[in-house]
Amino acid sequence: MDRMKEIVPQEVIQQKIFLIRGHKVMLDSDLAELYKVETKQLKRQVRRNIERFPLDFMFELTQEEYKDFVRCQFGTLKRGKHSKYPPYAFTEQGVAMLSSVLNSERAILVNIAIMRTFVKLREILSTHKELAHKLSQLERKIEKHDGEIKTIFDAIRQLMAPPEKPHRRIGFRPETGK
Repeated sequence: MDRMKEIVPQEVIQQKIFLIRGHKVMLDSDLAELYKVETKQLKRQVRRNIERFPLDFMFELTQEEYKDFVRCQFGTLKRGKHSKYPPYAFTEQGVAMLSSVLNSERAILVNIAIMRTFVKLREILSTHKELAHKLSQLERKIEKHDGEIKTIFDAIRQLMAPPEKPHRRIGFRPETGK
């Protein structure tokens, strides 16, 4: 385990996981950086083994997605800093498959660290879902009690309201003789 932390800290990996098209993915350039290979080498290996990467393992960002993503992440495009070609986005399964096409000890160790990070993220999300569920249950209970409390307050207000003045009767009143 100590060897994994030396290779790539989980925090570094977490910062390189993005939500694109509803999937948690890592981009080819970030993976290449972690594996200590050039992005074009990683892409070349993927293209040579493309049958291992169906659409639920990897997809290429459209030009528009790439521009929006880069602007969102980095603000402005810096000349020479970002590729003119849209990156590949790898899902968790795609990252796992990369270890079989990038046949190096570092690729294997980095993939293990990445897989552990994805598992950790799933655990965190599952905890958040449980908390959200409990919170919604509590809100429903409170809403029910709110209605009951409102009814109680309405009844108290009615009891506290001053009694209405009796209406004067119109017409002859025998007690005064008029």
